[in-house]
This record gives sequence, C-alpha cells and structure tokens, in this order.
Amino acid sequence: MSSDSERTSSRPAGLREVKKQETRQHISDQATRLFLRQGFDATTIAEIADAARVSKKTVTNYFARKEDMALDHQDAFVATLASAVAARHPGESVLGALRRAFADALAAHDPVTGFTGPDFARMVADSPTLTTCVRGLHDRREEALAEALAQAEDVPGDDITIRTAAALLGAVHRILFQRIQYLTLAGRTAQEIEAIVASEATRAFDLLEPSLQSLGTS
Repeated sequence: MSSDSERTSSRPAGLREVKKQETRQHISDQATRLFLRQGFDATTIAEIADAARVSKKTVTNYFARKEDMALDHQDAFVATLASAVAARHPGESVLGALRRAFADALAAHDPVTGFTGPDFARMVADSPTLTTCVRGLHDRREEALAEALAQAEDVPGDDITIRTAAALLGAVHRILFQRIQYLTLAGRTAQEIEAIVASEATRAFDLLEPSLQSLGTS
C-alpha cells in the first residue's frame, strides 16, 4: 500500500510518460506518412518536424536515427525468435516451437513476419538505408536467438553447435520474411501469401528436422 502523498506524486510521472509515448508515436506516424508519400531518403528531419509540429531537436531527442521512425518495432522484431524459444511447451523442441510460432504469425498476417503492406514494402525496397537496416535487424535477431538457444541447452554462447543452429534457423526466417515481402510487392493478397508461404515454410523447416529435431528437449 502507498500513502496518499506517494500516489499523488506518482500521477504526474505517469502522465508525463504517457505524453512522451504519445509524442513519440505521433512523430513516427507523421514521418511514416511522409516516407510513404515521397520516399525515405528524400524526406528530411526538418520536414518531419514541421509535419509533427515539433522542433527538429524534439525529433532527434526521440529518435537517434531517421530509420528508427520508419522501423519503430525493431525491439519486437529482434526478440521474436528468442521469445518463441523461451515460451516453448514442456518437452517441445526449439524447432517445433519456432515452427508453431511462425505458423501462428503467418495466420495472423503479423507485420513482424513480413506482412507490411505493399506501400511500406516498396518504401523499404526503394531505400538502400532501410534495406541495410532490415538486414541488420535480421542479424540482431539471430544473435538474440543464439543467446536463447545457449540458455536452453545450458552451454556457452559461443558453442559452435548453438551458433550454427541459430544461423540455420535465422536463415529460414529471413528467407520467409523476404518471400512475404516479394509476394507483397508482386501484388498478391495477404490470403494468397499465407497459402503460398505456409507450404514453403513447411518445406523449409523440414530441411532442418534431421539435425535440429531434438534441440532444446534435453
């Protein structure tokens, strides 16, 4: 239980945090609108600040890099595979958990899996900066997965088996992400993409079954 004075003093801090989150989201929304309309690389911080009705300093205080405004769910993306490993069912293999998680995300047309819509996919594809950033996010996701696998197997993080497994699993997810983006840009509907990639994902994950089927079950 907290005292009346403690509750009173906590309210302003809570409101300030809400306001900061609202401001951050507003800047990101306005930036994305401009990116989609005129291209990421052609859009300046000054234009974003004008659109959001804030100063350039406010924009850079909330976002260290311009690409962070376009890809504002980076932490969620990086954590996806590691989180699936940590949340696997008792006795479930790492591969089984990742297959299940991908199937659920595919059915939900999750943007983190690649369902970003054609306009956003084109924006990323047309920008060398964003393309490089997305590649880096895949690398970071693989690194986070390696850490989760090492913990699951209770081995050092630099274990060659763990690093190799993370690379293989990361590669499959990277390819499937790129496949969804490609089909999106080709004009396929989300339902069509789901049907195509569901079959392709089965084949891709099946390739890993012989070597990774017992990973995480010991």
